[in-house]
Amino acid sequence: MDDAFDRIDPARAWAVTATGLIVALVVGSVAFPRRVYDGFVWRYFWGPVIADGTGSACAQRVGGETVLLDGAGECRQAAGVVAESGYTTVSTVSYALVLVFALIGVVFLLRRLEIGNGRGFFFALFPFMLFGGALRTVEDANVALLQAGDPAIPFPWSGLLISPLIYFTVFFVTLAALLVSVAAVRREVVRRYEPLLAGMGTVALVVTVGYLGWLASTTDLLDFHPLVPIVTLVGATLITALVWVGTERYAPEVNAGTGYMGALVVWGHTIDGIANVLSLDWASAFGLPTYTPKHVVNSAIIDVTSALQPDSVSNAIGTAWPFLFVKVGAALFVVWVFNEEIFEDSPRYSMLLLVAVTAVGLGPGTRDFLRATFGI
Repeated sequence: MDDAFDRIDPARAWAVTATGLIVALVVGSVAFPRRVYDGFVWRYFWGPVIADGTGSACAQRVGGETVLLDGAGECRQAAGVVAESGYTTVSTVSYALVLVFALIGVVFLLRRLEIGNGRGFFFALFPFMLFGGALRTVEDANVALLQAGDPAIPFPWSGLLISPLIYFTVFFVTLAALLVSVAAVRREVVRRYEPLLAGMGTVALVVTVGYLGWLASTTDLLDFHPLVPIVTLVGATLITALVWVGTERYAPEVNAGTGYMGALVVWGHTIDGIANVLSLDWASAFGLPTYTPKHVVNSAIIDVTSALQPDSVSNAIGTAWPFLFVKVGAALFVVWVFNEEIFEDSPRYSMLLLVAVTAVGLGPGTRDFLRATFGI
């Protein structure tokens, strides 16, 4: 029995499992459309995207047809399968399992390509982390235009930019760029794949931000607030520099494993912290729309700060400021955890996890400060 398991190629087993799950889902949807497709696939995954992408209160599936409903009362009284925008427990758990499964598959791919164990891999993917946040801002802009009756990207194409499908969109764009870069090296077009990969990510980022700028200049619903990115980017850079100098002097073991990669982790999470503080506490000072906290942790921090902090202080400096310190502290903890031993034991998997951790902070942070920059 042990010999049989030893002969199994883990990468091939992963591919067979992935193919089997997809085939089972497709066959089940065709053979049992009402139970499998309507009751599971549509209800928890595609239905919420339809409701979000069309600006409806909810979407209803009756007799194999989709009906859009505009009122909350209609949604509560609707028969059949009903889906509202946003996540459910089932979809959240499912996406988490898919993420873990996909990360394992990416590790196998990196081993096959013999890449991903050096720090250049991390830096080459950094522009794609910014690109993901910028692309989510495009979706926010499209929702604002949709509510005004003139979406820039019509549905169903806009569905590719709606969470959580946008994560798959960014993933496949990044994967395609990675494969092209590796192919260019093997055909001796370039010597190293990292600069080409980073260049493609930078182009994607510039095009996306440029599109937001074009929308701001051609529509009345978007505006441009240059102080927001200036304060956010300069502030995050200064805080990261202070944190780096402090840890290098008093706790060098924190940066021993990650080096300058750790600085980018701190910078990305600091971007998120500053963007939230500006949007929630200083929106009126910057002439921004009114924002509400999207992070569960952020909401809890604001509630605790409001309860403990005197009203006079809250009126002067706001209540979201502790979130910035939480983000910096959490980033430093992550950097400390990724020590030299972790990278020695499993360099590719550790590098991929570090990329994911950085993207978790930098993606939302990029989105938040771009939303504020363009007044979305």
